[in-house]
Amino acid sequence: MANQPIMAIMYDFDKTLSTTDMQNYSFIPNLGLTPQEFWGDTTIFSEKTGVERILSYMYVMIQKAKEKGIKINREYLRECGKNIKFFPGVSTWFKRINEYGASKGVKVEHYLVSSGTKEIIEGCSIINEFKAVYGCEYYYENNEPVWPKMAINYTQKTQFFFRIAKGVYDPSDDEGVNEKTRKLRVPYGNIVYMGDGMTDIACMTLVKKNGGHSIALYPEKDQQKVKQLYDEGRVSFICRADYSANSDLEKVIELLIDKIATYAEIEKKQNLLANKDAKEL
Repeated sequence: MANQPIMAIMYDFDKTLSTTDMQNYSFIPNLGLTPQEFWGDTTIFSEKTGVERILSYMYVMIQKAKEKGIKINREYLRECGKNIKFFPGVSTWFKRINEYGASKGVKVEHYLVSSGTKEIIEGCSIINEFKAVYGCEYYYENNEPVWPKMAINYTQKTQFFFRIAKGVYDPSDDEGVNEKTRKLRVPYGNIVYMGDGMTDIACMTLVKKNGGHSIALYPEKDQQKVKQLYDEGRVSFICRADYSANSDLEKVIELLIDKIATYAEIEKKQNLLANKDAKEL
């Protein structure tokens, strides 16, 4: 459909779609460690060396695997993504939201922006639902990780808000994302960011300040950690991490789709009336 409005939903992954950190399902147990031990060692390494925390966990993943005689490559990490568990309703969420958007004349696109391991994400069951996936990724030589290809910490997530708005998806395209454009592919107000809390604040705040909407998700009976974000005006909504049909989260997204559809109709009417008046002059 020509000039069909687009809604872009940006998702965090860990504890937003998945029930815990993606490494906790298979990668860390394969090392014979508990999540507490692995992430504790990551903190110790970061504090000892001054290495940024995201880069620290990427380093510790490689070192711990070497200690256990486990060869890390893209294929192995993808296998570690097959056991990821998601919050209720995630498996059918994308189809339902896409269909609702289509019924209102709105094209819904889904984007994943995570500080987790992209290769692990690539092995999960919902990978094909996203138009683009951004995450921490290794550069490989001889099928072994030798250097970070991409590391996304909490503030670096914000660049993808602008990339998605402009339709500049290649992370190496700095010129394209910084180029001034008259018309955005996805208006800022049509972008929604969904995350689980403190580590998403920078992106949540940016989206909300630019006219979009941010949603802080919480697991069952753990609302307090995100309630403060709402009270401080950093997020538009707080919802339980339940993607099931007729959940509060689904109703919020449907309302936002309705809003985009209504605004598109208003703009269309304005243009028709303006052109009509111009012809009569």
